[in-house]
Amino acid sequence: MEDDAEIYDGIRAQFPMTFGKQSKPQTSLEAIHSATRRTATANLPENLPPSPSSSANQAKDLPSISSSSKVWLTSLRSSKSANPNPEFSSNGGSATDEAGLVGPPRPPVYPNSDEDEDEDGGVMIGPPRPPPAQSGSDDEEKEEMIGPPRPPPGLNVGDLGSDEEEEENRYRIPLSNEIVLKGHTKVVSALAVDHSGSRVLSGSYDYTVHMYDFQGMNSRLASFRQLEPSEGHQVRNLSWSPTADRFLCVTGSAQAKIYDRDGLTLGEFVKGDMYIRDLKNTKGHISGLTWGEWHPKNKETILSSSEDGSLRIWDVNDFKSQKQVIKPKLARPGRVPVTTCTWDSEGKCIAGGIADGSIQIWNLKPGWGSRPDIYVENSHSDDISGLKFSSDGRLLLSRSFDGSLKVWDLRQIKVPLKVFEDLPNHYAQTNIAFSPDEQLFLTGTSVERESTTGGLLCLYDRAKLELVSRVGISPTCSVVQCTWHPKLNQIFATSGNKSQGGTHVLYDPTLSERGALVCVARAPRKKSVDDFVAKPVIHNPHALPLFRDQPSRKRLREKELKDPMKSHKPELPVTGPGFGGRVGVSAGSLLTQYLLKQGGMIKETWMEEDPREAILKHADAAEKDPKYIAPAYAQTQPEPVFAKSDSEDEEK
Repeated sequence: MEDDAEIYDGIRAQFPMTFGKQSKPQTSLEAIHSATRRTATANLPENLPPSPSSSANQAKDLPSISSSSKVWLTSLRSSKSANPNPEFSSNGGSATDEAGLVGPPRPPVYPNSDEDEDEDGGVMIGPPRPPPAQSGSDDEEKEEMIGPPRPPPGLNVGDLGSDEEEEENRYRIPLSNEIVLKGHTKVVSALAVDHSGSRVLSGSYDYTVHMYDFQGMNSRLASFRQLEPSEGHQVRNLSWSPTADRFLCVTGSAQAKIYDRDGLTLGEFVKGDMYIRDLKNTKGHISGLTWGEWHPKNKETILSSSEDGSLRIWDVNDFKSQKQVIKPKLARPGRVPVTTCTWDSEGKCIAGGIADGSIQIWNLKPGWGSRPDIYVENSHSDDISGLKFSSDGRLLLSRSFDGSLKVWDLRQIKVPLKVFEDLPNHYAQTNIAFSPDEQLFLTGTSVERESTTGGLLCLYDRAKLELVSRVGISPTCSVVQCTWHPKLNQIFATSGNKSQGGTHVLYDPTLSERGALVCVARAPRKKSVDDFVAKPVIHNPHALPLFRDQPSRKRLREKELKDPMKSHKPELPVTGPGFGGRVGVSAGSLLTQYLLKQGGMIKETWMEEDPREAILKHADAAEKDPKYIAPAYAQTQPEPVFAKSDSEDEEK
């Protein structure tokens, strides 16, 4: 035995100490995704009739979730395999007798096996015998089943392939799970996801921009950088360059900023001269910006719109002046704000929404100017908050404060193809987005005071021009911006109100890729002992005064508190009779004066008396009993003679 122990110790010494130890338990992906699962993702609109699949789901008590999640729940329920013959249990008894059965089912007992039981004494030993072959005619042999058994009658196969699941599979809408990127204190008004889907930018009315990185983020979902582009100005839009190495930040100020991928400032566009009336002669915008986008193909070109009533095209390499100034067509001369602008998918066309309700489109061609190629007058009854071209250049979507979303055919743009109403909008940044295959387009709604629906994300079919579903994002927060990333197949929606804001990421573990799936599965690092660095205390009583530690501040503070000069102790108020520390003094005068005035014994008549008569009133007393100056000059000074009143001379 000792030799075996020595051999074991010798072999064990060749391996590290951690060899053979059990690894730390890790949370399964199913548990992680079940924690982020939405309770109710798709709320059917009231005007659509309920489908038979939805009624079947209600019968099964399944929530309204995506197809993948529904299959997962169905597999859990079908794992408890139903009895193929519900009338009889496997041992020949009733199904109610086996309701409390624990463990594997009993072996089957066949009706014609009474003789075998008698031979074996009523006790069966070993595995059950196969059922005896039933002798019959050739027709019965032909009816013998070949292939896999039929599904049990209790399981309805048609329920699995419902119409709703087919719709979801056709659109591939990721709605089963949700995470929220928090950090803002007000509504999130701007959103930008780079083309690879690794970094997310969110801007808010709290004047900040938060940067998120899915690859470096854990399940705490914290941003790795916060910016304040322009102090005191709301962030109105964010846009990545085509190469995703820089991004544009548009705020309420007149100057847009360019940042690199890590959030470092690269430059700021110049502000124009506000005293020049002609906007084409100014070098930049003179009022607050409303929107801005990077060119979809050219990484050197940027488009911006402003409240000064102009659109401008910029060169990123020249921050001191713009390349082109576009003045929209107006019914009356003046300055009407441009509320939004956008490029088409190829960057050959520009659309702008004007505050007078018109939509104007310019084609970028040689010799083009400010005159629009397409002019739609009174397209909306209120300000336009968002415009979006389809990739084929046939459709234009517009969103407005009037609570509508309109679909325009650029070939026949006089009348909209479809108008979707009852979409409340209270934010100037509410936009529209297409799905990756452009079968759907989606937009958000704002929360109204007396409404109970909350902020919704509405999805519409492009071909049928009808509402597909309404997704509840938040019961108290409005949904402002949204986007559907093509590579991740995840939906991003920003929301918020006056006190909070966040970015909701909707995904499906079976349909989505990377993005939220990466950071949700990454647990935060546990704090180790090395994270806590204790500052060592070194006691050296015999050190020189220069290097000696300061005495305890506690005793020094107690000593200073006792000193009234160092502690700046205020003087105590004087208590007792009198005023201001003097006895017998009232708030405004002496006590005797106060009493005499109150009794009417002192009358102030100096305002009514003649000053000359007041002085001469004491002349006789001063002559009889001189006290001050008169005795000193009595021998040298002549006798004073007072002049008579002028009134007596005038009377003569």
